[in-house]
Amino acid sequence: MKTKPYLTKRFLAGLIDYSLVYAFFFAYIHAFGTPNNQGEYTVSGFPSFVPIIFWGVMTIGLETGLGGTLGNSIIGLKAIPKSGANRNLTFAESFKRHLLDPVDMLFFGLVAVVTIKNTEMHQRLGDIWARTIVVDTKSYNQHLSV
Repeated sequence: MKTKPYLTKRFLAGLIDYSLVYAFFFAYIHAFGTPNNQGEYTVSGFPSFVPIIFWGVMTIGLETGLGGTLGNSIIGLKAIPKSGANRNLTFAESFKRHLLDPVDMLFFGLVAVVTIKNTEMHQRLGDIWARTIVVDTKSYNQHLSV
């Protein structure tokens, strides 16, 4: 399957996804954290895993269960196996993609932009490791119906 970079769409999808994740993270820490003398909040013990679990559900859970993160679904993108198989990503594929999100986002996303622009199938590092590609939902659905 032919892919395109979709840099603007991918940026907007990531902005939606991580705005929600960061908003939850900061709201949760503020609501359930303990303030210190400097006015900073901390959460420790088991409750500190709640934001990580939320991140996993918002990225890996939605991608494996519904076929896309909230941002990708709104923008019209879908991550699929590099083979082009008509299925949602597996847990392992999605986990690998998103585990490298922090690396891909380094220097305001420069790492992702460079790899997307310089790989044959327009993959970022997480996609390369997980053997996935990102496609436009409309184009993908048309490709399937042919």
